[in-house]
Amino acid sequence: MVENQRKPAIARAAGAIGAGAKGSIGTIWFLLRIVVPVSLAVALLDWFGALAWIARFMGPLMGLVGLPGEASLVFISSVFLNIYSAIAVALTMQLDMRSITILAIMCLTAHNLIVETAVMKKTGSSGAKMVLLRLIAAFVAAFAFNLLLPDALSAIPFSSAGAGARPAFGGMLAAWGISTAKLALKIVVIVLSVMVVQRVLEEFKVMALLSRAFAPFMRAFGLPREASFLWIVINIVGYSYGAGIVESQISDGRMKPQEADLFNHHAGVCHSLLEDTVLFLAIGVPLFWITVPRLVLAVAVVWIERARRRFLMHSFRVGTD
Repeated sequence: MVENQRKPAIARAAGAIGAGAKGSIGTIWFLLRIVVPVSLAVALLDWFGALAWIARFMGPLMGLVGLPGEASLVFISSVFLNIYSAIAVALTMQLDMRSITILAIMCLTAHNLIVETAVMKKTGSSGAKMVLLRLIAAFVAAFAFNLLLPDALSAIPFSSAGAGARPAFGGMLAAWGISTAKLALKIVVIVLSVMVVQRVLEEFKVMALLSRAFAPFMRAFGLPREASFLWIVINIVGYSYGAGIVESQISDGRMKPQEADLFNHHAGVCHSLLEDTVLFLAIGVPLFWITVPRLVLAVAVVWIERARRRFLMHSFRVGTD
C-alpha cells in the first residue's frame, strides 16, 4: 500500500479506473441477465391481461388503505418493474392527489422487487424476508398515510385520463425492445461510473474521509460507518447500481455479511432519495410525504432488526430467516 502511494497520481488514478472497470463487468452482467427476461415477462403478462386480473384480485386490499381497486395496477407495475412504469400507469387513471400520494409511498417502498431482491440475496440477505419486509412496510406506510393525510388533498385532481387502446403485439414488442435497450445502456453507464468512482476515492483516501464525516448519521441509522459511501450511492443512483459496491466491501472484508444484511434492511425500504423522489415531485406529489416518512421507516426497520438479533440470537444467521 505504501509503495502504491509513491506512484504518480496519474498512474494511481489509471490503476483505480482499470480496477473499477474490471470489477463492474460481473455486476453489469448479473443485472442484465435478470432485467431483460423479467421486463419481457412483465410486458407479455400485461399485454395478455394477466396484470389487470391480478389488480382486480387486489382490489379489496387496496380499499383498506383508502385507494380504489384499479389503483392496484399502479402498485403492481412498481413491484414488477420500476417507478417510471408505475407513474405511466397512474397517468392513465382518474386519481386525486391524496390517492397518488398514498400510491407514491407504496411504490417507493416496494418497487423493482425481482431485480433488487436478487441483488440483496447475492449480498447475503434472505430473498423471501426482503420481499415480505418491503411489501409489509409499503402497506403499513399506506395505512398510516390514509389516517394522516389531510382530506383536502382529495379535492386536488391528479389525472383524469382514460386507459388507451391495447397496442398490437408487434408494437408492444418493439416498444419493449427500445425501452430495454435504453435501460441496458443506463445500467452499463451507471454501474461502470459508480465502480470507477469508488476505486478512485478509495485510492486517494476520500472514502475514509466520507466514512468519518457520515459516521454520526450511520450510527443514528443503526448502520456501520463503512456503509457511508454506499448509502450516498444508493440514494443518488439507486439500489441495483450500488450492488457491486456491497459485494466489493464484503469480499475485501470491510463489511461483514451481517452488516450488509442490516444495510439491505435499510436500503430495501428507503433508497434512491434523489431520482425517485424527483419523479414523483415532478408530477406534484408533496416533497415531505415522499422523503421524511421513508427515511424514518427505514431507520425504524433497522433498529427493530437489531433488537431482534440481540434478543433472538438463534435467528441471527444471515440469509436464512
